Amino acid sequence: MEPVGVSTEMALLSNILAAYAFITENPERAALYFVSGVCIGLVLTLLALVLRVSCRTDCKRSSSKKPPRERESDSDSSDSDDDSDTTSDLSARRHRRFERTLNMNVFTSAEELERAQRLEERERIIREIWMNGQPDIPGTRSLNRYY
Repeated sequence: MEPVGVSTEMALLSNILAAYAFITENPERAALYFVSGVCIGLVLTLLALVLRVSCRTDCKRSSSKKPPRERESDSDSSDSDDDSDTTSDLSARRHRRFERTLNMNVFTSAEELERAQRLEERERIIREIWMNGQPDIPGTRSLNRYY
């Protein structure tokens, strides 16, 4: 009787040798499989990140801030009205979130704000100097200086 560990080790070794033989016989196919696997993994990772970032804030806000809705006993309310309410609520939430990001103070200190203002002023001056220093050439402008 052989121990179970030896047979699994032999199967693993046999699979490794078979994979090596396949790669040496078909290098292009092996490279194609490898690159395809990496690309599919990257696409799935990107999809998971996008879903996490986009749904995280909406799902948390909708579950925590939305009070339980009382159903009216009137038969005149329809499902289409509820759907339009949820879409307008969603767009309003997105608009408020966008406004909050615009109103956030990016600079944490007065020194950073002053430094950013000086940098903007310096860039404006450099742009003015560059624009005023360009010669006015009548006729067509060409990148080729030698005709």
